[in-house]
Amino acid sequence: MDTPTRRVEYEHMLLGRHLHLSRANGRRPGGTLERSAYILLSRIRVQGPMSIGELSEAFGLDASTLNRQTAAALRSDLVERIPDPAGGIARKFRITKEGERRLDEEREGNVLSLAEIMAEWTDEEIAVFADCLKRFNADIERLHGSPWPRPES
Repeated sequence: MDTPTRRVEYEHMLLGRHLHLSRANGRRPGGTLERSAYILLSRIRVQGPMSIGELSEAFGLDASTLNRQTAAALRSDLVERIPDPAGGIARKFRITKEGERRLDEEREGNVLSLAEIMAEWTDEEIAVFADCLKRFNADIERLHGSPWPRPES
């Protein structure tokens, strides 16, 4: 049976495949950040400095996984450890100038790639698609009890 939900599932699978292939084949400009670093930097940029505990809660990952990810980001000068600005005991991770630069470069590469893919779409079609994706993600976040902060438009 070809229900709309089955169609979404299939297209979602294909989207994941296309994203993987375009990254693996170097088709997208930028592409210098690992996926985990891109997501980590994006979250810290929107939310501000975060501790391992806060990152663990936000990502739903154990602290050992986040320790590995933040250690790699520290070695690459993408983040730095700072004292908690609120005076807490835990040290926090803040994005560095290099992290900002690399995140901006990665995001711009993603935007250029999307613009190429949707070159024949109208602005209205792109806006509707963006609204549907936002709603889809917000519903996932609601079900998992883990809302993702979004930058102000």
